[in-house]
Amino acid sequence: MKKDVVEAVIEIPYRSRNKYEEGEDGKIRLNRVLYSAMGYPTEYGTIEGTLAPDGDPLDILVIATEPTYPGCIVPARVVGYLDMSDDGKGDYKLISVVDCDPRYDYIQTLEDVPEFTLSEIRNFFENYKQLQNIKVEVRGFHGKEEALKLYEDCIKAYNER
Repeated sequence: MKKDVVEAVIEIPYRSRNKYEEGEDGKIRLNRVLYSAMGYPTEYGTIEGTLAPDGDPLDILVIATEPTYPGCIVPARVVGYLDMSDDGKGDYKLISVVDCDPRYDYIQTLEDVPEFTLSEIRNFFENYKQLQNIKVEVRGFHGKEEALKLYEDCIKAYNER
């Protein structure tokens, strides 16, 4: 596998408001439904074998043409990450594209992602918990090399736990 491609385990399909999680028994269950009227602007998932600073597997946003389904493994080419704070806790989300979709062959770095797509992502995370009165602060986007370092650090944290 390429250095910048990871296996994303999808929890929330593109444009959905349903959050699914896989239980220890391997069954996928509806975990919750967003309070927001907005759906996720990308596929949303995690990366197995990682441990992010928030104590969960590292989150990943996968820009896709079509929604997949919960539990689907998607080869995702990492192009950057989103740095944010969710309810006062640091939260990081890798940003990627579907690696096996030729529509995204031209997207190799964060600078290649259309500005409107990044604006949608920012807007979604600034507002998706507003009806829950949970404060979310989007601090900004970071490039590919920083994202790959974050990914490596989360693998290391997982292995050292």
